[in-house]
Amino acid sequence: MKQPLSATSAETIGLQAVAFLAARQDDLARFLNLSGVDPGTLRERVGEAEFLAAVLDFLLADDALLAAFCEAQSLDARTLHVTRHRLPGG
Repeated sequence: MKQPLSATSAETIGLQAVAFLAARQDDLARFLNLSGVDPGTLRERVGEAEFLAAVLDFLLADDALLAAFCEAQSLDARTLHVTRHRLPGG
């Protein structure tokens, strides 16, 4: 039986999502614009589970971006959905 995803693992995937966006300037700018977050706030809140949940919500809302992230991290989309549910608000 597969072990459930821990909160720590979910946060790690969330941090990977932030790094993924940081490497894609146009997508990062779109996230910042849509969320109303500025780069300074991003740096301050990057370790907060609630913020990581917002980043995952952003990825999950865009099929092409979701597919690119999953491919880059060798994850399937289901894992990202499970990850999102392990974070606050999930």
